[in-house]
Amino acid sequence: MDFALSARAEDVCGRMWDFMREQVFPAEPVYDAWRAERGHDDHGHPPVLEDLKKEARARGLWNLFHHELGGLSNLEYASVAEVMGWSPVIAPEATNCGAPDTGNMETLMLFGTPEQKQRWLDPLLEGEIRSGFAMTEPDVASSDARNIQTSIVRDGDEYVINGRKWWTSGAADERCQIFIVMGKTDPEGAPHRQQSMVLVPRDTPGLEIVRHLPVFGYQDQHGHSELRFTDVRVPVSNILAGEGDGFMIAQARLGPGRIHHCMRAIGMAERALMLLVERAKQRVAFGRPLAEQGTVREAIALSRMEIDQARLYVLKTADLIDKYGAKGARTEISAIKVAAPRVALDVIDRAIQVHGGAGVSNDTVLARFYASARTLRIVDGPDAVHVRGVAKEELARERPWVG
Repeated sequence: MDFALSARAEDVCGRMWDFMREQVFPAEPVYDAWRAERGHDDHGHPPVLEDLKKEARARGLWNLFHHELGGLSNLEYASVAEVMGWSPVIAPEATNCGAPDTGNMETLMLFGTPEQKQRWLDPLLEGEIRSGFAMTEPDVASSDARNIQTSIVRDGDEYVINGRKWWTSGAADERCQIFIVMGKTDPEGAPHRQQSMVLVPRDTPGLEIVRHLPVFGYQDQHGHSELRFTDVRVPVSNILAGEGDGFMIAQARLGPGRIHHCMRAIGMAERALMLLVERAKQRVAFGRPLAEQGTVREAIALSRMEIDQARLYVLKTADLIDKYGAKGARTEISAIKVAAPRVALDVIDRAIQVHGGAGVSNDTVLARFYASARTLRIVDGPDAVHVRGVAKEELARERPWVG
């Protein structure tokens, strides 16, 4: 496996680092101050993000997440996503490479009709609106799509939707104008043909945004919201692909997106390690710098080894997707979805420990990184589901010799 970046990818990574140092990192305190002044329950859009979006476009750092748009393979984009992970709240949105919009844009690119693309994909690609993906439900284990209870019933030329969703990221932001909603159109059909996905505009009657859920006490600007659908009617033309294609669409949508999450997690881990090292050099305890303490040195060394191992695993998976598609890399996708957040969580935890009280405060990014990395062990399928999938493949593997 040759993970050397092409000249194009090297150039993009270099320009992304310049953008991060010159624009994104200086914007972090501006972003935080704007939100703090209004209270974190206010989900307004910090103006500094629009400035960053203009700058990103001017630098050619826009819509890099898809090979048809950014000209990068999954392997190449993985390194770019890692750089963004150093500032995971701001950088992905500033470059129009943030979740859930990237997954929704890819879904529309793959399965949208020309009319759906014109109405929703084009403004998403321009960064004019945002979107939500409504799959998870509060009353069932939604990692198993067969459990989905939201009903989508055809009534003439319309679908009628009833159900509850939650953890629909983006819904608190008024710019979130369209939801991709997963529900059942055929409860009696084959298990993987019961589900469908439909497009539901934000202003559709019967769609209620119930509340915005915090993550470990943090209220994200874009929100993670609970939605209620009560006799929501949309035209039959709002379906994606066809009736019964919901499970297939979900699998297509989640594969590449997990690579993006994992590489951003590696970026978070790298920034946490940087903060750990700087703290260890500067802080003195028991008459000498922390960097001279054996336990701190071990924390630094373990962090470096674990980050590099996780990165190589993610790069291998990205390379497999490029060569064989998401289906051909399904085991590796599951494996890195477990490995990368766990490594990030461990590294961030060590950095918090070395920072002491400062590590659990808002004086550094570490507490928020910890909350984000811990949440990654649940979103896009919890660890247990992915471990189950890896074990299933391993048990079925043919081996050249059994002693």
